[in-house]
Amino acid sequence: MNAVREDQPLRPAPTSGFPEWLPELRMVELGWLDHIRTTFEAYGFASIETPSVEALDVLTKKGETSQEVYTLHRLQADPDDDSDARLGLHFDLTVPFARYTAQHFNDLVFPFKRYQIQRVWRGERPQAGRFREFVQCDIDVINVDRTPLYFDAEMPRIVHEILTALRIGEFRIHVNNRKILEGFFTGLGIADPVAVIRALDKLDKLGIDRVARSLSQDLKLDDAQVASCLKLAGIRGEDSSVVEEIRGLGVHSDLLAEGLSELAFVLDALADLPRGSVIADLSVARGLDYYTGTVYEGRFVEFPDFGSICSGGRYENLAGAFIRRALPGVGISIGLTRIFAKLAAEGRLPIGPKSPTQVLVAAPTTESFAAAVRTAARLRGRGIRTEVYHQPDKLQKQLRYALRKGIPYVWFPPTEEGAGHEVKALDSAEQVAADPESWAPRVGVVGATEAGG
Repeated sequence: MNAVREDQPLRPAPTSGFPEWLPELRMVELGWLDHIRTTFEAYGFASIETPSVEALDVLTKKGETSQEVYTLHRLQADPDDDSDARLGLHFDLTVPFARYTAQHFNDLVFPFKRYQIQRVWRGERPQAGRFREFVQCDIDVINVDRTPLYFDAEMPRIVHEILTALRIGEFRIHVNNRKILEGFFTGLGIADPVAVIRALDKLDKLGIDRVARSLSQDLKLDDAQVASCLKLAGIRGEDSSVVEEIRGLGVHSDLLAEGLSELAFVLDALADLPRGSVIADLSVARGLDYYTGTVYEGRFVEFPDFGSICSGGRYENLAGAFIRRALPGVGISIGLTRIFAKLAAEGRLPIGPKSPTQVLVAAPTTESFAAAVRTAARLRGRGIRTEVYHQPDKLQKQLRYALRKGIPYVWFPPTEEGAGHEVKALDSAEQVAADPESWAPRVGVVGATEAGG
């Protein structure tokens, strides 16, 4: 292998699984984040932020996740220094939230409603819809002893409102209840219902034939049990009438009855949403062991094989693992990066301007530069995003700069005694007199384009 010369420049290349956006896409993403945050707060959720790292024994409480955790290690650490070895980057926001709740238990007001918008890291193979670093937008409600079932219905309602407003295309939120699955499998006489739940959670990836073989060969279910499990997983419904279809399978247990009642409550509470936007889907299992009741998975209708775009569910004792109190909760997470990257790849995003600037103040001469700086300060003082062209230059060059960055207005300060200010709208080429103390950009004007200028 040829050695790389020290003075040879590195070839710029993206790091696989770590997405980044050009400014015009980043501005759209920021708009999404603002909308998500505003909607979360409209429902009474408070923002928290936890560290990017957690203790490894905290991270591994969630189930089969240890292979995905990035651990911390200093490049120049001494061989005998393992002080960072017990730390890992968080791979979701639910486990850090549970630890946070237990740690601050005496200072929180319950039910505690929190939202968290942060980057998370997972050590998996990058592919379409899967990243090593991505942004999650989580909401959870956690309470002492009992979390009302009302919140199980509120979670998909909030996500439906957000994703509809973001115009991501047609989507559905699939709802199930782990008590139905576990109670049904127990009623069939299956000794390890959780193992069956894990197997059924792979239906989308492996298909019905391979899952059936796994149930039969690996879990040793008989043919009748396999058939009943797959029949249950195949049930879909748009309202609570689906409960009668499940009862019609002839399986009985107390846990199953409890799960059916909870599912019916959630579906009835969401009946005012557009028909088909939330459906009961008995194949949704959520493979993580800590889910105990309602579970959710949102999916694109147009891209059914893409994977979930939101997910979550109810858990009884995740936070209770840190404190000797019953702290059940329910939550849902929007996979912002997964949705955003897919729509960007499909050319479905409304591209924003390359700059947030609303006004460029022109400075054609050295003598006019000081006036341009003063004018920009006055406009900024009124909340108008303003930049000064960075040096005296030809007006044609300054106008082209504004067009290329998508700046909708160019401001011309007075160039002589007694002259007035003027502003030019680049979308219409209209130039008018303006007062920096009262002028305002037109509502809805975002940016200019070279073609429109």
